Amino acid sequence: MPLPLYLLALAVFAMGTSEFMLAGLLPDIALDLGVTVGTAGSLTSAYAIGMIVGAPLVAASARNLPRRPALLGFLLVFAAAHAVGAASTSFALLFCTRVVAALANAGFLAVAMTAAAALVPPDRKGRALAVLLSGTTLATIAGVPGGAVLGTELGWQATFWTVTALCLPAAVGIVEGVPAEHDARGATGKPALRTELSRLIRPRLILVMLLGALVNAATFGGLTFLAPVVTGTAGLGELWVPVALVLFGAGSFVGVTVAGRLSDRNPGPVVTVAGPLLLIGWPALAVLAHRPVALFTLVFVLGALSFALGSTLIARVLHEAAGAPTMAGAYATAALNVGAAVGPVAAGATLGTGAGPLGPLYVSGLLIATALLIAFPFLRVVTGARSGVARL
Repeated sequence: MPLPLYLLALAVFAMGTSEFMLAGLLPDIALDLGVTVGTAGSLTSAYAIGMIVGAPLVAASARNLPRRPALLGFLLVFAAAHAVGAASTSFALLFCTRVVAALANAGFLAVAMTAAAALVPPDRKGRALAVLLSGTTLATIAGVPGGAVLGTELGWQATFWTVTALCLPAAVGIVEGVPAEHDARGATGKPALRTELSRLIRPRLILVMLLGALVNAATFGGLTFLAPVVTGTAGLGELWVPVALVLFGAGSFVGVTVAGRLSDRNPGPVVTVAGPLLLIGWPALAVLAHRPVALFTLVFVLGALSFALGSTLIARVLHEAAGAPTMAGAYATAALNVGAAVGPVAAGATLGTGAGPLGPLYVSGLLIATALLIAFPFLRVVTGARSGVARL
């Protein structure tokens, strides 16, 4: 894999840390800025909505820019938003910086996905995407727990400043590492925007985007509410929550890495094995959550399976959107973040029911079941085979 991919992954690591870090910082932000924790939680919603809306809009507006300046511009705006947020004493201003950061993140990820695919031969797109997304998985392993500790010791602003600092070497890497010849190629010979947008009406693309969103919804629905399962159902102390998150992140890194090697040559086994195992795994976690050893083992396994299947489906989005070279990454980004926004809402709605903290785990299983029911008639389409059980 070319060096520029790893430089892009460093930026994605910083952005992934920012996207998920608020889970451990909300109480301190609420206290410092004089708002309720619920109000502070709207910062997470603002970021998710900014990512969903921003991916297609920002990618469309930047489609005529060469890739290297576009990537650098988005990254610097992202860094500046965090610097302003860290210095803010106003919740309204902090809220605005989260929206701006999300828009920059969406634009960067959309262009980066397209750039990553362009840096390698067509038969290695899956591996390139795995390297890029490893930045997000490493953020869940190290960035998010580390940010929580840093915020506890030095204040939530310190975490924002650290994210800003991480962007600087990534910016230098983009300037030095993304080849200029890709810039020239990216700025010319593109299809019209209307042509690229017309890809969205293709049933095959809609199918894999929908499946990617459902799997990601299941992933973040269960992950978001993992803490009350650890401290409530399993009866463990709060210090075990970061352990569970790190295990899930470690599993996700393994899953993305393994799936990246398979999704180009033969994605079928990833879909047909990981899907049913997730259908069993999420309810199994609910049933066995009171046993710490089983809990932590399943958290690792579910992290691996979730990101293996999710990254494979997102790679399929890039393949199906091949006729939209500047918007393909935006479609993939939107699918990811629709799931990330919808999953926690659906899962959180069960917390007040009789299922209690285990409700989100059953919702994740239900979302996977829905994805499998939709995918089954079109299995060969989903796995990239030449002919399908049913054609689209």
